[in-house]
Amino acid sequence: MARAFFPENELSIEVPFSDWAEQKPDIWWHSLKGALHKIQHQIDLKNIQAIGISYQMHGLVAIDKNLTPVRPAIIWCDSRAVKIGKRAFNALKNQNYLEQHLNAPGNFTASKLAWVKENEPKAYARIWKFMLPGDYLALKLSDKATTTETGLSEGALWNFKNNMISTELMDYYGFSKTLIPDIVPSVGVQCYVSQGAAEALGLTPDIPITYRAGDQPNNALSLNVLEPGELATTAGTSAVIYGVTDKPLYDAKSRINTFLHVNNTLKKNRNGMLLCVNGAGILYNWLKKLLNTTAELINYNDLNNLSQQAPPGSLNLRFFPFGNGAERILENKNLKAQMSQLDFNVHDRSHLIRAAKEGIVFSMKYGLDIIHDIGLPTTVIKAGNNNLFQSPLFRTVFVNTLQLPLELYDTDGAEGAARAALAGLTSQSLESTFKNMSPIDTIHPEQKLTEIYQAQYGHWKKELAVLLAINENESPK
Repeated sequence: MARAFFPENELSIEVPFSDWAEQKPDIWWHSLKGALHKIQHQIDLKNIQAIGISYQMHGLVAIDKNLTPVRPAIIWCDSRAVKIGKRAFNALKNQNYLEQHLNAPGNFTASKLAWVKENEPKAYARIWKFMLPGDYLALKLSDKATTTETGLSEGALWNFKNNMISTELMDYYGFSKTLIPDIVPSVGVQCYVSQGAAEALGLTPDIPITYRAGDQPNNALSLNVLEPGELATTAGTSAVIYGVTDKPLYDAKSRINTFLHVNNTLKKNRNGMLLCVNGAGILYNWLKKLLNTTAELINYNDLNNLSQQAPPGSLNLRFFPFGNGAERILENKNLKAQMSQLDFNVHDRSHLIRAAKEGIVFSMKYGLDIIHDIGLPTTVIKAGNNNLFQSPLFRTVFVNTLQLPLELYDTDGAEGAARAALAGLTSQSLESTFKNMSPIDTIHPEQKLTEIYQAQYGHWKKELAVLLAINENESPK
């Protein structure tokens, strides 16, 4: 399968104020152009028969009638709407809200739109449609404003019990239903590449766009995680565990969130349960930049090699990787990243790097414990051989902390979206599209390491409880 990456390095995030995170939507469009320019040396673009889109979840793109964004996109890790979402939930929670919606409004797309309405009324007055980042890419490709039911559920705008758009939250926020784009299926023909987009990208006009999903449901799809009890994980910018259920499960504190999975239908209910730790790959990138000097240039491979020089538990150095906005698993608290037990006489950069990896995994274990408490069964977990899971040490810490075997696959979200686009074009089932996949490796827990990490996680969890109590006492009431 041909692949192209653009840009080569991570896209920057604009942070004009504390707790904000924005990107200009056209950066994504220019990145698509760049990727197609690179991939045309591997394939003939005229042979492309269908397009699948995977995108960062929970963002807000608001466009006017000229199909132009009225402001920068408010992206997934932006925390400005936390209080607005909390206020909405307090007003609605006595109406069996959680039982119907399976999520509090939180900091999701709907609450971000409410923030624009409340704080930028002139921009809000110009909005013709609001959408998720993947919807915007589909718009640029087709000149058609569309969204999906799965996308609306990502934005906290879906009533699972009534299987419809949440009129409760729409009414509370005072949103007109005309702001919602036309709804198309997640898998199946959604729209077609326009003449203008085809000329700009070097494609053939009228190619159908046949698949669209947020990056985490799509990652699960790419690993053939489609049935109840199956789990997918990844550790890119954020660290995620995503499980599938056929039941209307939810967390009473909305630390774990429930969305429609990509293969959900009226006859076959499939929901995805998502735990997300915002600070994962972004922490690793921060370490790389921090440790780079004029005398020594450090890359990710160097970080992996250095981390293996430290022992399990990093000589009790502990890292809390919560430095990328409000964390849902911490009830939307913005704890900021912190270290503890740092000893100048024993710790060096190898301990710092390993402690960061261990802290990311401990955070994932903290979320997995909540998933278990909710009642989602887990037996095995799957990951692609990419991002932090390329590190043998990270995989070792992961399986021995979570005490689950890890199946590793030679795939990624781009391949998953391509396979799903084929299913949407040919009407074959998603299950048949992925049935021949097999793991390239399976990593099992080891008793000695499991005992070490069970103890280390216990210490980490106790310190986290102290940090959360301090944060609670310092927060304005």
